[in-house]
Amino acid sequence: AVPRTRILATGGASHNKKILQVLSDVFNVPVYTIDTANSACLGSAYRAIHGLVAETNVSLADVVKLAPEPRLAVTPTAGAEEV
Repeated sequence: AVPRTRILATGGASHNKKILQVLSDVFNVPVYTIDTANSACLGSAYRAIHGLVAETNVSLADVVKLAPEPRLAVTPTAGAEEV
């Protein structure tokens, strides 16, 4: 099961595991990534699809279910929340 609270990292920094680990440790949540070249365009495309199907009462959550599954990149370091 995917945790309710998580970070989805995209863009250039999402390829840097050390940056992802800092995010995970600071927020004490797992960090996931998706393998897409331009995540801003991808988000815009999903909003456009949602707009096209708005009359059918399809939720944005249902539209985004078509998105590629994020991959777990890092989890919080044990004890990081105490630092």
